[in-house]
Amino acid sequence: MNSLAGPGNGSPSPGPPVRSPRYPSLLEVNALAWVNRLSREAGKAVRLDGIDDPTLDAFARQGFDWIWLLGAWRRSPASRAVSRGNQAWREEFQAALPDLTEADICGSGFAIAGYEVEEALGGKAALAAFRARLAQRGLRLMLDFVPNHTALDHPWVSANPDFYVQGGEDTLTAAPGLYQRIETAKGARILAHGRDPNFPGWPDTLQLNYANPGLQEAQIASLVSVAGLCDGLRCDMAMLELPEVFRRTWKVTPAPFWAKAIATVRRSNPGFTFLAEAYWNLEHELHQQGFDYCYDKRLTDRLRDGNPGEIRIHLGASLE
Repeated sequence: MNSLAGPGNGSPSPGPPVRSPRYPSLLEVNALAWVNRLSREAGKAVRLDGIDDPTLDAFARQGFDWIWLLGAWRRSPASRAVSRGNQAWREEFQAALPDLTEADICGSGFAIAGYEVEEALGGKAALAAFRARLAQRGLRLMLDFVPNHTALDHPWVSANPDFYVQGGEDTLTAAPGLYQRIETAKGARILAHGRDPNFPGWPDTLQLNYANPGLQEAQIASLVSVAGLCDGLRCDMAMLELPEVFRRTWKVTPAPFWAKAIATVRRSNPGFTFLAEAYWNLEHELHQQGFDYCYDKRLTDRLRDGNPGEIRIHLGASLE
């Protein structure tokens, strides 16, 4: 991760305040895969509030400051059906997991049906207990926020279809992989699938429309609610909500979102940490919007390409 400013030290937590180092270390844990493995090993269902002390002690002993619990939110039955029915995806799953079963295809953690904690993890109470036990060890909890899209059956799809990017019969005919006809409480709508400007749509998601002020207000309310359950949020594909990127993708220009949203969250959570998944050299702009940390994709590419000179120059650059 690349930082222009370290996170604050006053983040509300279930335990005493934890002083964060300038360059904290974060461990990503796939929540469902983790509890499923622990359950198999234990021969009984293990939830977040049943993780044993030695496991949590090991996180702290290894020097981590944050545990990022990936995919903690309620999965979507409709989006899971898309995952199970997509033959190309299934072939990729099979290549990664030769003994693949139907139960393994649980649906994407980024096709969120609602910001409620997955029951398989123990629900909200189990998450709160897990966070408190992390805090006792000087560890903070990070969760996901997925701003760009929702699952196909998120409650907003039926109740607030205007929150989504709309299409017409012409767009459905011209780009059937990008749009889908959806029945809502306000009649049939043709809605766009979530995407970034360089790839086809993700068919298990629907694209939120940041040019709609009502959607921005609803998303800020979601952020405030979710921030009460953790110490920081990793914001998926955060650059897609920048006005110029959104305009390039959807031909409409929304009002800026992130600066307003982050400031609102921090009014009630002054030390709350925001981490942006970021690409296309937009890290600096996202830092100016209020993010504490951003992915450093350029460094990742240089490490992958194995050019020591470029890596050295990158690591020697000023933070500015």
